[in-house]
Amino acid sequence: MKTGIHILPARDECIESFQWLAQEVQQTKGEALIMRVERFEGLADSEIIELFRTARSQEYQEIEAQAIKLEKSIEKSTSVGASLERSSFLETLEKLRKQHSEIARVDFFDCIDGQRLITTLNRLSQTLSLSISTVNIQHTAITEYQNKRWVTRPRPYIDRLACIWLIRRFINSNAEIRYSHEADPDEVSFEMKDAQFGHCGNFCTFEVMAGAFRLNKPGIQAIGEIVHEIDLRDGQYARPETAGVDALLQGWFIANMSDTELETCGINLFEGLYAVFAKQQREFEN
Repeated sequence: MKTGIHILPARDECIESFQWLAQEVQQTKGEALIMRVERFEGLADSEIIELFRTARSQEYQEIEAQAIKLEKSIEKSTSVGASLERSSFLETLEKLRKQHSEIARVDFFDCIDGQRLITTLNRLSQTLSLSISTVNIQHTAITEYQNKRWVTRPRPYIDRLACIWLIRRFINSNAEIRYSHEADPDEVSFEMKDAQFGHCGNFCTFEVMAGAFRLNKPGIQAIGEIVHEIDLRDGQYARPETAGVDALLQGWFIANMSDTELETCGINLFEGLYAVFAKQQREFEN
C-alpha cells in the first residue's frame, strides 16, 4: 500500500462508510481499495480490539477530565449570579455530551471508559437540575388502566406524543386514544384541561405518568429529560439529542401531518430512542 491502511469491524455501517470514502477519494483522482480481511498474521483479533479500545479510552479520558473540572466549578459556584453561572454550566455540559456522542459512534467495542463517562455526565446533569423533590406524584397500578380509553388534545406535540408512546409501550399496546378538547366520563384524560394526568410542579406530563406508573426502566429518564426540555424549555437538562428531536417535530408540523400520522411517527421516534438509551444503560450495568 502506498500510503496507509485503515481498519474497521466488518459491520454494514462501517462497510458503507468505507465505500463512500473510497468514492470521494476516487472522485478527486486518488486511489482507494476496500478489502475484507479474515485475519492479520501476527496480530490476534483480541489485540486489534484492544487497539480500538485504547484509542477511544484516551479520547474519553480527555472529556472526563473536562467533566471533573466542570464539577469542581459547580461545587465552588456561589448564589451570586447563580442563574448566569448555571446557564454557562449547562452549555458546557451539552458540549461534553456532544463530544461523548461523537466518540461513542466509533466506539465499536464498548470501551469501559465510555460508560464511566456517561455516569459522570448524568451526575452533573442531576446536580444542575432544579430541585423538584417537593412534588408528590401519587403511584397507581398499570393493571387498573389496561382497559381504559384515553383522550388528549388534537395536534399532539412532544409531551403528548411521548405519553402516547408510554401508554402503548407499557400499559396497553392496543389502547384506544382519542383526540378531542373534551373528555367523556369514562375516558382517562392527559395533557389537557382538567386532565387526570398533566403537569405537576416542574414535571411535564410524561414525567408525571412515568412516575405514577413507577416506570423506572432503563432509558425512561433520558427520554423524560428530552421531553422536559423541549416542552418546558427551562434549561434544566442538556442532552445532545434534544435539538434534533425538536427539529424533527417541527418538521412534522410544517408538513401538516394528521393526528394519526403524528402518533405513528412519534411512537417510532420514541421507540428508537428508548432502544438506544436502554442498551446504553444495560451495557453500563453489565
